[in-house]
Amino acid sequence: MDYLRAFHFLVLILSAISLSEAGSIGVNYGRISDELPSAFKVVQLLKSQGIDRVKIFDADPAVLKALSGSGIRVTVDLPNEMLFSAAKRPSFAATWVKRNVAAYHPTTQIESIAVGNEVFVDPHNTTKYLIPAMRNIHKALVSYNLHSSIKISSPLALSALQNSYPSSSGSFRPELVDLVIKPMLDFLRETGSRLMINVYPFFAYEGNSDVIPLDYALLRENPGMVDSGNGLRYFNLFDAQIDAVFAAMSALKYDDIEIIVTETGWPSKGDENEVGASVANAASYNGNLIRRVLTGGGTPLRPKADLTVYLFALFNENKKFGATSERNYGLFFPDEKKVYDIPFTQEGLKHYRDGGHNTPATGDQQVTPPNNGGGVSKSLTGSTWCVANGDAGKDRLQGGLDYACGDGGADCRPIQRGAPCYSPDTLEAHASFAFNSYYQKKGRAGGSCYFGGAAYVVSQPPSAVRKMRVPDRILKEEENPREKIYSAIYIFVS
Repeated sequence: MDYLRAFHFLVLILSAISLSEAGSIGVNYGRISDELPSAFKVVQLLKSQGIDRVKIFDADPAVLKALSGSGIRVTVDLPNEMLFSAAKRPSFAATWVKRNVAAYHPTTQIESIAVGNEVFVDPHNTTKYLIPAMRNIHKALVSYNLHSSIKISSPLALSALQNSYPSSSGSFRPELVDLVIKPMLDFLRETGSRLMINVYPFFAYEGNSDVIPLDYALLRENPGMVDSGNGLRYFNLFDAQIDAVFAAMSALKYDDIEIIVTETGWPSKGDENEVGASVANAASYNGNLIRRVLTGGGTPLRPKADLTVYLFALFNENKKFGATSERNYGLFFPDEKKVYDIPFTQEGLKHYRDGGHNTPATGDQQVTPPNNGGGVSKSLTGSTWCVANGDAGKDRLQGGLDYACGDGGADCRPIQRGAPCYSPDTLEAHASFAFNSYYQKKGRAGGSCYFGGAAYVVSQPPSAVRKMRVPDRILKEEENPREKIYSAIYIFVS
């Protein structure tokens, strides 16, 4: 009997070790909606589903108070519009930490601070303030002796990469490397923090459904794809996108820094041209991803790198602008009912089957898996676009525009007066159209999106206005700021 008890005890210990080594699932709790339940109800919902990590896009007192004593670990955000003040005024950073972090921790278990969000695609040009802001926030944490328990990072979009396919060729955009990427990775190394990245296989599939197998995008069983650079076989696009970032860091000699996925998701509904947006596909992607994360194991390039992944998003948010998909990333409806039935814990996974078998039919759009014939697109990890750099100056923009529409052979007819894409009639908008036309004509070849520094590549679709979150309070302070954002991306969707 003693031997039997000892055996059972050993099994429990090994199980606990296995659980601790597995990855972790959290959710993004966005609130751009007028239909959501109270923060206290949301906390109860999270607990009832076994979700023990949440990320918010600000540091709202009502949310932080509701999370107090819940045992749920929290990531708060210093919004992009505060980066300038946090960078230029250490006193601002100190006050922000005092009011939004020190006042709640540890009763509210704040574990990390996201300084900004996808700063490099922010139209307000806040990149140069990122590192100083991160350092000032860290100094403030040190003053409260919170720097060991609360880590600082900043979520990157995949548009920070110059190359992403194959994964082994991953590299950061050259103009960002010395300016911000290396200083940020140095900071993360110094403080023992992880690099935050936002990964959306949906965007890649939407733009390349003719060459990306649906099963590969949804983490279903499939033959996989071999990376021609290192011979590794990938069985899902999620891993391939992450390894492109790992490869980019490795190229700069930062192999020791870990990654945390702060956003990923799949919409349950979309416009007619949003290929793949459906309830069944969203259920498959998120359900299979949860299983992949909670059962442990890293990526082909980093097999021991267990991941923490935050799903986007907790709720459908009806006040968002843009394509239909923007309002339909939620795991739950505002009435707290599941959009589709997937588990969030290892226990729940025991009875989980892929394929959206328990998903409602309402609102679902049937999507036919793409023909898998032909070669693999160079943009397998996502469609890419060439956009104008508004800070390059009028001379560079005009010179690039003249070349693209002249010797470059870009199709600039749509931006002529009276044509469909003439409006908005700005140099930057017209240059973006011309640059992108040239870039696509050249097959997105390396170096075809430069124009003397007047352009750069982005890998997030322009329709993803979700990536340009503008808090409602900012809308009250600025005159039509969302119109400014739309003017920057309009040219791609006209």
